[in-house]
Amino acid sequence: MCVHIAIPEPTGSDQEYNQRSLPTYLAALRSAGATPILVPLHERQDRVARLLSGVQGILLPGSRFDIDPQRYGEDPIPECGEADPSRTAVDELLLQDAFNLYKPILAICNGTQSLNVWLNGSLIQDLKTEVNHRPGREVVEAHPILIAPGSRLSGLIPRGVELDPFVNSSHHQAIRLPGDGLTVSAVSSGDGVIEAVELDSREQFVLGVQWHPERTYTQSAFSRAIFAAFVQAATVWQPRRIAESVGLA
Repeated sequence: MCVHIAIPEPTGSDQEYNQRSLPTYLAALRSAGATPILVPLHERQDRVARLLSGVQGILLPGSRFDIDPQRYGEDPIPECGEADPSRTAVDELLLQDAFNLYKPILAICNGTQSLNVWLNGSLIQDLKTEVNHRPGREVVEAHPILIAPGSRLSGLIPRGVELDPFVNSSHHQAIRLPGDGLTVSAVSSGDGVIEAVELDSREQFVLGVQWHPERTYTQSAFSRAIFAAFVQAATVWQPRRIAESVGLA
Protein backbone atom coordinates (compact mmCIF):
# COMPACT_ATOMS: atom_id res chain seq x y z
CA MET A 1 0.00 0.00 0.00
CA CYS A 2 1.28 3.46 -0.88
CA VAL A 3 0.92 5.69 2.19
CA HIS A 4 -0.02 9.31 1.49
CA ILE A 5 0.78 12.02 4.02
CA ALA A 6 -0.74 15.50 3.76
CA ILE A 7 1.62 18.37 4.54
CA PRO A 8 0.63 22.04 4.19
CA GLU A 9 2.92 24.64 2.74
CA PRO A 10 4.85 26.05 5.72
CA THR A 11 3.77 29.64 5.06
CA GLY A 12 1.28 31.47 2.93
CA SER A 13 3.44 34.47 2.05
CA ASP A 14 7.15 33.64 2.41
CA GLN A 15 8.10 31.54 -0.60
CA GLU A 16 11.81 31.78 0.19
CA TYR A 17 11.17 30.11 3.56
CA ASN A 18 9.00 27.47 1.89
CA GLN A 19 11.65 26.67 -0.69
CA ARG A 20 14.33 26.40 1.99
CA SER A 21 12.43 24.35 4.57
CA LEU A 22 9.93 22.19 2.68
CA PRO A 23 12.40 19.87 0.86
CA THR A 24 13.71 18.40 4.12
CA TYR A 25 10.19 17.38 5.21
CA LEU A 26 9.45 15.85 1.83
CA ALA A 27 12.76 13.98 1.78
CA ALA A 28 12.22 12.59 5.28
CA LEU A 29 8.73 11.37 4.42
CA ARG A 30 9.90 9.73 1.19
CA SER A 31 12.85 8.09 2.95
CA ALA A 32 10.44 6.72 5.55
CA GLY A 33 8.35 5.14 2.79
CA ALA A 34 5.53 7.67 2.39
CA THR A 35 4.32 9.83 -0.48
CA PRO A 36 3.90 13.50 0.55
CA ILE A 37 0.76 15.29 -0.63
CA LEU A 38 1.39 19.03 -0.57
CA VAL A 39 -1.61 21.10 0.49
CA PRO A 40 -1.55 24.66 -0.96
CA LEU A 41 -2.55 27.34 1.54
CA HIS A 42 -4.67 29.34 -0.89
CA GLU A 43 -6.77 26.48 -2.22
CA ARG A 44 -10.55 26.26 -1.86
CA GLN A 45 -11.80 24.25 1.11
CA ASP A 46 -13.63 21.74 -1.06
CA ARG A 47 -10.44 21.00 -2.99
CA VAL A 48 -8.49 20.59 0.25
CA ALA A 49 -11.19 18.19 1.42
CA ARG A 50 -10.73 16.13 -1.75
CA LEU A 51 -6.99 15.97 -1.13
CA LEU A 52 -7.55 14.83 2.44
CA SER A 53 -9.87 12.03 1.37
CA GLY A 54 -6.88 10.25 -0.13
CA VAL A 55 -4.35 10.60 2.70
CA GLN A 56 -3.69 8.39 5.71
CA GLY A 57 -1.81 10.85 7.90
CA ILE A 58 -1.10 14.53 8.59
CA LEU A 59 2.26 16.24 9.08
CA LEU A 60 2.18 19.82 10.36
CA PRO A 61 5.54 21.48 9.64
CA GLY A 62 7.30 24.46 11.16
CA SER A 63 6.86 28.06 10.06
CA ARG A 64 8.62 31.37 10.47
CA PHE A 65 5.33 32.90 11.68
CA ASP A 66 3.83 32.77 15.18
CA ILE A 67 0.44 31.59 16.41
CA ASP A 68 -2.03 34.43 17.00
CA PRO A 69 -2.27 34.76 20.82
CA GLN A 70 -5.91 35.78 20.57
CA ARG A 71 -6.63 32.16 19.65
CA TYR A 72 -5.72 31.20 23.21
CA GLY A 73 -7.19 34.26 24.93
CA GLU A 74 -4.18 36.56 25.18
CA ASP A 75 -3.16 39.88 23.68
CA PRO A 76 0.12 39.79 21.75
CA ILE A 77 3.23 41.09 23.47
CA PRO A 78 5.79 43.11 21.46
CA GLU A 79 8.06 40.07 21.06
CA CYS A 80 5.30 38.02 19.43
CA GLY A 81 5.65 37.83 15.67
CA GLU A 82 2.93 38.16 13.08
CA ALA A 83 0.52 35.31 12.42
CA ASP A 84 -0.18 33.49 9.17
CA PRO A 85 -3.99 33.26 8.75
CA SER A 86 -3.82 31.10 5.61
CA ARG A 87 -1.65 28.50 7.35
CA THR A 88 -3.93 28.59 10.40
CA ALA A 89 -7.01 27.93 8.26
CA VAL A 90 -5.44 24.92 6.52
CA ASP A 91 -4.05 23.52 9.79
CA GLU A 92 -7.54 23.63 11.25
CA LEU A 93 -8.98 21.74 8.26
CA LEU A 94 -6.28 19.09 8.50
CA LEU A 95 -6.61 18.70 12.26
CA GLN A 96 -10.39 18.42 12.06
CA ASP A 97 -10.10 15.72 9.42
CA ALA A 98 -7.44 13.82 11.36
CA PHE A 99 -9.32 13.84 14.66
CA ASN A 100 -12.63 13.00 13.02
CA LEU A 101 -11.11 9.90 11.41
CA TYR A 102 -8.35 9.06 13.92
CA LYS A 103 -5.63 9.66 11.35
CA PRO A 104 -2.04 9.76 12.66
CA ILE A 105 -0.55 13.22 13.22
CA LEU A 106 3.08 14.28 13.42
CA ALA A 107 3.54 17.94 14.34
CA ILE A 108 6.87 19.75 14.27
CA CYS A 109 7.84 23.06 15.90
CA ASN A 110 5.16 25.60 14.86
CA GLY A 111 2.99 22.64 13.90
CA THR A 112 3.15 21.42 17.50
CA GLN A 113 2.08 24.83 18.74
CA SER A 114 -0.76 24.87 16.22
CA LEU A 115 -1.90 21.44 17.37
CA ASN A 116 -1.77 22.50 21.00
CA VAL A 117 -3.79 25.67 20.50
CA TRP A 118 -6.36 23.83 18.37
CA LEU A 119 -6.85 21.53 21.37
CA ASN A 120 -7.45 24.55 23.65
CA GLY A 121 -3.93 24.80 25.02
CA SER A 122 -1.84 27.96 25.38
CA LEU A 123 1.66 29.13 24.50
CA ILE A 124 4.55 31.09 25.94
CA GLN A 125 4.72 34.01 23.53
CA ASP A 126 8.46 34.59 23.94
CA LEU A 127 10.91 32.36 25.79
CA LYS A 128 13.30 34.00 28.23
CA THR A 129 15.38 31.28 29.85
CA GLU A 130 19.03 30.34 30.31
CA VAL A 131 18.74 27.90 27.40
CA ASN A 132 19.19 29.22 23.87
CA HIS A 133 16.22 27.76 21.98
CA ARG A 134 17.05 29.44 18.69
CA PRO A 135 20.79 28.97 18.04
CA GLY A 136 20.32 28.58 14.30
CA ARG A 137 19.57 25.94 11.67
CA GLU A 138 23.16 24.71 11.52
CA VAL A 139 23.36 23.70 15.20
CA VAL A 140 22.51 20.00 15.32
CA GLU A 141 22.76 19.49 19.09
CA ALA A 142 21.38 22.62 20.73
CA HIS A 143 20.37 21.23 24.13
CA PRO A 144 19.37 17.95 25.80
CA ILE A 145 15.81 16.87 26.53
CA LEU A 146 14.35 14.66 29.24
CA ILE A 147 11.91 12.09 27.84
CA ALA A 148 9.10 10.85 30.07
CA PRO A 149 9.43 7.13 30.87
CA GLY A 150 6.58 5.07 29.46
CA SER A 151 5.62 7.69 26.89
CA ARG A 152 5.09 6.87 23.23
CA LEU A 153 8.17 8.98 22.49
CA SER A 154 10.32 6.97 24.91
CA GLY A 155 9.47 3.84 22.94
CA LEU A 156 11.00 5.39 19.82
CA ILE A 157 14.51 5.76 21.24
CA PRO A 158 16.67 3.31 19.28
CA ARG A 159 19.14 1.02 20.97
CA GLY A 160 22.46 2.72 21.51
CA VAL A 161 20.93 6.20 21.63
CA GLU A 162 21.10 8.13 24.90
CA LEU A 163 17.86 8.11 26.89
CA ASP A 164 18.10 11.93 27.18
CA PRO A 165 19.27 12.91 23.69
CA PHE A 166 20.35 16.30 22.40
CA VAL A 167 18.06 17.95 19.85
CA ASN A 168 18.30 20.90 17.51
CA SER A 169 16.25 23.99 18.30
CA SER A 170 14.81 26.86 16.28
CA HIS A 171 11.92 28.51 18.14
CA HIS A 172 11.12 31.39 20.48
CA GLN A 173 7.66 30.21 21.53
CA ALA A 174 6.63 27.02 23.30
CA ILE A 175 3.70 25.28 24.94
CA ARG A 176 2.61 26.77 28.27
CA LEU A 177 -0.43 24.60 29.02
CA PRO A 178 -0.97 21.39 27.05
CA GLY A 179 -4.24 21.13 25.12
CA ASP A 180 -7.09 18.72 25.76
CA GLY A 181 -5.90 15.13 25.86
CA LEU A 182 -2.22 15.97 25.41
CA THR A 183 0.44 14.81 27.84
CA VAL A 184 4.00 16.07 28.10
CA SER A 185 6.48 13.48 26.83
CA ALA A 186 9.68 15.56 26.85
CA VAL A 187 11.05 18.77 28.36
CA SER A 188 14.26 20.71 27.98
CA SER A 189 16.51 19.52 30.80
CA GLY A 190 17.97 22.99 31.35
CA ASP A 191 14.80 25.00 31.87
CA GLY A 192 11.78 22.66 31.80
CA VAL A 193 10.37 24.07 28.56
CA ILE A 194 7.96 21.56 27.01
CA GLU A 195 9.66 19.89 24.04
CA ALA A 196 7.17 17.17 23.08
CA VAL A 197 3.54 16.27 23.64
CA GLU A 198 1.45 13.29 22.61
CA LEU A 199 -2.19 12.32 22.72
CA ASP A 200 -3.10 10.27 25.77
CA SER A 201 -4.58 7.52 23.63
CA ARG A 202 -3.32 4.30 22.11
CA GLU A 203 -6.05 4.45 19.48
CA GLN A 204 -4.52 7.36 17.58
CA PHE A 205 -0.90 8.30 16.91
CA VAL A 206 -0.54 12.01 17.72
CA LEU A 207 2.97 13.28 18.46
CA GLY A 208 4.22 16.85 18.52
CA VAL A 209 7.90 17.74 18.88
CA GLN A 210 9.31 21.21 19.31
CA TRP A 211 12.57 20.43 17.50
CA HIS A 212 13.16 19.54 13.83
CA PRO A 213 13.80 15.82 13.24
CA GLU A 214 13.43 16.32 9.48
CA ARG A 215 16.68 18.34 9.50
CA THR A 216 18.65 15.52 11.14
CA TYR A 217 16.96 12.58 9.42
CA THR A 218 20.11 11.32 7.70
CA GLN A 219 22.41 11.52 10.75
CA SER A 220 20.06 10.73 13.65
CA ALA A 221 18.59 7.27 14.33
CA PHE A 222 16.14 8.92 16.74
CA SER A 223 14.88 11.27 14.01
CA ARG A 224 14.45 8.36 11.62
CA ALA A 225 12.58 6.40 14.31
CA ILE A 226 10.09 9.26 14.77
CA PHE A 227 9.27 9.36 11.06
CA ALA A 228 9.22 5.56 10.82
CA ALA A 229 6.71 5.26 13.67
CA PHE A 230 4.50 7.94 12.13
CA VAL A 231 4.53 6.35 8.68
CA GLN A 232 3.90 2.92 10.18
CA ALA A 233 0.87 4.27 12.03
CA ALA A 234 -0.40 5.72 8.74
CA THR A 235 0.23 2.40 6.99
CA VAL A 236 -2.05 0.46 9.34
CA TRP A 237 -4.63 3.24 9.74
CA GLN A 238 -8.20 2.38 8.84
CA PRO A 239 -11.12 4.82 8.97
CA ARG A 240 -13.22 4.15 12.01
CA ARG A 241 -16.69 2.79 11.46
CA ILE A 242 -19.51 5.25 12.18
CA ALA A 243 -20.91 2.98 14.87
CA GLU A 244 -17.56 3.03 16.71
CA SER A 245 -17.18 6.79 16.45
CA VAL A 246 -20.53 7.39 18.15
CA GLY A 247 -20.00 4.73 20.76
CA LEU A 248 -22.51 2.17 19.41
CA ALA A 249 -20.13 -0.63 18.51
